[in-house]
Amino acid sequence: MISKKYAQPLFMIFMSFGISIIMSGVVVAINTSLYDGFIDRWFYSWMFAFPVALIAAFTMAPLIRSLVNKIVSKD
Repeated sequence: MISKKYAQPLFMIFMSFGISIIMSGVVVAINTSLYDGFIDRWFYSWMFAFPVALIAAFTMAPLIRSLVNKIVSKD
């Protein structure tokens, strides 16, 4: 089992993975259709989208967490 201290990084990795698959698939489908090599185009697009999503998640998480902490009530 993986230590609980890795929960947040693992969450961001899995979330980036899932979001990048969905977003790259949707964008490729809209721009090029679902036919004639869709899976190849999707995979090629995802190879670039996943690292970008991962870097964005690790970069943006502290900023977004800080913003959310400022706007939520202190209950």
